[in-house]
Amino acid sequence: MAAPTSQQPSVSEREARQVAEAAREQGWRKPSFAKELFLGRFRLDLIHPHPQPAGEDVRRGEEFLAKLRDFCETRIDPARIEREAQIPDEVINGLKELGALGMKIDTKYGGLGLTQVYYNKALALVGTVSPAIGALLSAHQSIGVPQPLKIFGTQEQKDTFLPRCASTDITAFLLTEPDVGSDPARLATTAVPDGDSYILDGVKLWTTNGVVADLLVVMARVPKAEGRKGGITAFVVEADSEGITVENRNAFMGLRGLENGVTRFHQVRVPAANRIGPEGAGLKIALTTLNTGRLSLPAMCVGAGKWCLKIAREWSGAREQWGKPVAFHEAVGQKISFIAATTFALEAVVDLSSQMADEDRNDIRIEAALAKLFGSEMGCLMADELVQIRGGRGFETAESLAARGERAVPAEQLLRDLRINRIFEGSTEIMHLLIAREAVDAHLSVAGDLIDPDKSLSDKAKAGAKAGGFYARWLPKLVAGPGQLPNSYSEFHPAGHADLSGHLRYAERSARKLARSTFYAMSRWQGKMETKQGFLGRIVDIGAELFAMSAACVRAEHLRGTGEHGREAYQLADVFCSQSRVRVDELFGRLWHNTDELDRKVTKGVLSGSYTWLEEGVIDPSGDGAWIADATPGPSKRKNVRRPIR
Repeated sequence: MAAPTSQQPSVSEREARQVAEAAREQGWRKPSFAKELFLGRFRLDLIHPHPQPAGEDVRRGEEFLAKLRDFCETRIDPARIEREAQIPDEVINGLKELGALGMKIDTKYGGLGLTQVYYNKALALVGTVSPAIGALLSAHQSIGVPQPLKIFGTQEQKDTFLPRCASTDITAFLLTEPDVGSDPARLATTAVPDGDSYILDGVKLWTTNGVVADLLVVMARVPKAEGRKGGITAFVVEADSEGITVENRNAFMGLRGLENGVTRFHQVRVPAANRIGPEGAGLKIALTTLNTGRLSLPAMCVGAGKWCLKIAREWSGAREQWGKPVAFHEAVGQKISFIAATTFALEAVVDLSSQMADEDRNDIRIEAALAKLFGSEMGCLMADELVQIRGGRGFETAESLAARGERAVPAEQLLRDLRINRIFEGSTEIMHLLIAREAVDAHLSVAGDLIDPDKSLSDKAKAGAKAGGFYARWLPKLVAGPGQLPNSYSEFHPAGHADLSGHLRYAERSARKLARSTFYAMSRWQGKMETKQGFLGRIVDIGAELFAMSAACVRAEHLRGTGEHGREAYQLADVFCSQSRVRVDELFGRLWHNTDELDRKVTKGVLSGSYTWLEEGVIDPSGDGAWIADATPGPSKRKNVRRPIR
């Protein structure tokens, strides 16, 4: 058996990109509204009429939500979780008895078999009581053992592990390392073949659920050898295996009940039968799992938005300043309007994406990523606005408010708890790059060789001919479209309701403008396009806004058709689209008029030490220690703080 290496793999930028590219799902076998949107094709027919769940799915989903609501109201003390920074064992055991660990697991394995729609509704509900519980359930089912096995596991693996995951065993997903985040090509944890097993060595960081987990999904590098592909590979690992030590339970600014730790593997033997998929397929498994797994975060942001709206309404009606409730002062009223409209749109995005995931008719990899990006950013903004509306009381803790006789509203806690969503499961910056890569996929498919410095002149010539044919057909279609016709989308302007048809025409025109802007940027920067992260981020943000506008309009029309608050839904969709259009216009302007080049110069100056004089006059309260902890493989020297729930 080969000895584990203590050195971080040396990987160039190009090699890292190649690893990430190889992990992408390459083909597009199903249609995608968002993919078409970035290409300038506004395919409203892919999302309208709004897809509908089956009646039996609704019945089972509503039945579970009723039980979960009762449990949350009678068995969970959120103040205790915040105070003690831990979810009580009896709460977790109660959730197990309720079946909450198996919400997304098929009934034949003992799960509840809920749809993505109702799984998300459940997370939104429980997340408003305790975001830490929402994170525990989400990490277990969205990225933990159940989802990878559902998609890639063998029948034997499903039969062995899924019944445990549905009833008793908490699971965790272990990819990140002390010096490896969104660049998995540098993954240092190894899995060395040894007979009918693999021997794991390495250290994993930020293992959500890792402190209490019974089963782990671990990503490790299998060394290449003759007749063996090797590469980053996924394994199901028993958390109580010899050689596994949870060395630390991490603490954070929010989610204080989160069971997140540092886990060390030293000569841990894992049966080859526990390998998920072939060697080298680990990153593809992780990314595919996240295609729908990412929807759990914006779902909990929907719940947060609903709670923000409730508190804003009640408080702003009760609090008076200068002779009238603060809600009727325009400065506050604008914030309330933003919270209401954004909550409506975000719920539209999540429900639409989730229903499309359940139907499996569309490829939703971009839609889910946009939902995560949009939801995490807007969730934080809504919480921040609620804190501002509450004023000093928004900054005060719920415990302090209660101690002096006022309602214990945990607004500041919500702001702290939601902040991680802009980092969890792909930071906003990484989401921008991931979505941008998918958004330009069609361009790279036809013209990628033209901008690849390693391609020969003959390859470039072939690519040029291929690209010429594609753009000759594609570019003329970006000149005009339904968005320029005054009667387009007229079904979205029913009598007695707000007019949403104009917003959809705007979205169609903007989609074509977005595609033209992307094409121009590729022509201008060619191979350097991937370094223009500011530009790419704005392109993606525009796409997210257009997707949200479309989803909001489709949801409003659906609610009108079913008679459920149709008039009010149209009003909310109208104000959201109006607010969104202001943001989109600003983003379009900033595509070409920005400080990106100046920012790059200043950044170089900061890193070279040109501005250290600006840092004078302060005291750094940071403690001593390395910027990145040592992750050299070897036996643990620390106490095992693993805490299984029984």
